[in-house]
Amino acid sequence: MSFIQELKWRGMIHDFIPGLEEQLSKESTTAYVGIDPTADSLHIGNLVQIMTMIHFQRNGHKPILLVGGATGMVGDPSGKDSERKLLPEDVIKQNIEGIKKQLLKFLDFDSNKNSAEIINNIDWFKDFSFLDFIRDAGKHITINYMMTKDSVKSRLETGMSFTEFTYQLVQGYDFYYLFKHKNCKVQLGGSDQWGNIVTGTELIRKKERGEAYALTTPLIEKADGSKFGKSDGGNIWLDENKTSAFKFYQFWLNTSDEDVEKYLKIFTLLDQKQISDIMKEQVENPHYRVAQKELAKQVTCLVHSKDKFELALKASSILFGKSTYDDVASLSEKDCLNVFEGVSTYEVSEKNIFKSDIVDLLSSHTSVFNSKSEARRMLESNSVSLNKVKITIDKKIENKDLLNDKYLLIQKGKKNYFIIIIK
Repeated sequence: MSFIQELKWRGMIHDFIPGLEEQLSKESTTAYVGIDPTADSLHIGNLVQIMTMIHFQRNGHKPILLVGGATGMVGDPSGKDSERKLLPEDVIKQNIEGIKKQLLKFLDFDSNKNSAEIINNIDWFKDFSFLDFIRDAGKHITINYMMTKDSVKSRLETGMSFTEFTYQLVQGYDFYYLFKHKNCKVQLGGSDQWGNIVTGTELIRKKERGEAYALTTPLIEKADGSKFGKSDGGNIWLDENKTSAFKFYQFWLNTSDEDVEKYLKIFTLLDQKQISDIMKEQVENPHYRVAQKELAKQVTCLVHSKDKFELALKASSILFGKSTYDDVASLSEKDCLNVFEGVSTYEVSEKNIFKSDIVDLLSSHTSVFNSKSEARRMLESNSVSLNKVKITIDKKIENKDLLNDKYLLIQKGKKNYFIIIIK
């Protein structure tokens, strides 16, 4: 399949300017996607554009990733019903550095022929005066043209500042600059970016008599209508310090049956036959959830690493499957806390940890059990585990039982976990 044919099969095309397919088939072409530094990490919503760029490069074309040091100071109104809060310049710089580090892992930056590049549009805007800009760019785009864009029309009733109104012109100038200086003929973006992108093609046509192209991807939605990329805790980030590899893995593992094939096509590099085989097995044995497991594996390995995937798999086994003391003991303190995020935690003094009997520890010094009688009954029925090992009523806590020298993991029944920390 050609690049465009593959993107169509994957459901990754919303719209494109006619002639793009011919352009990509006749020569290696440079394309860019813009990322505004609204946070110091990308989130999984950005993965759609990243995956498009990966396919683009794999098909012999050159990707440019434009971080918006300039556009980030203006704020994109697309898809917003109110004015964005403008970030301070130092925060934008910090966000850009965080984003750059993440982008390096997804594309080839060392190929001689079509190496990816990361560029910051502040490089050409920092010395560009306001008067020069409105003469050089603003003169070629009419107010009538700008008013037809959805990002403007949707805000006419609630109001829009001049700052946000000019955003499409600033982004359009980015495309013009890259066309002129980098021979960049394609801009990629989400479907809400169409208006901003074609403003760039219009500038290129009027100022350079050149031909440039837009390609947009659909905004991803869940089958149940809820917003993609969110969990109970907010965004699913690509930065492990914001969203642990375990939580990241669990997000994809919990994909619905209705969405999993779509996500396999968009967020993995598996080919048509591989995905077809996975979905065939999914239909035959839906209770095994092979499609969700493969999706979670592929995306976790891509964004984090194979080692992080295996750690997430181990953590899942600890929480939801069969695991051993060795599995729990092998977790670092950070990984242990990530896995058991949200689990009830109790701080107990060292004296009460080592000198109390297990019934007192789990009922009087913590609230694992509501009463001593309940604690005894559960211990006698072999329903309590310490660090994934079943314990009895005569168990005494020793130093060797402490995970990372300060934690005890208590399991009551099959799914109820508690962490006891030495105070």
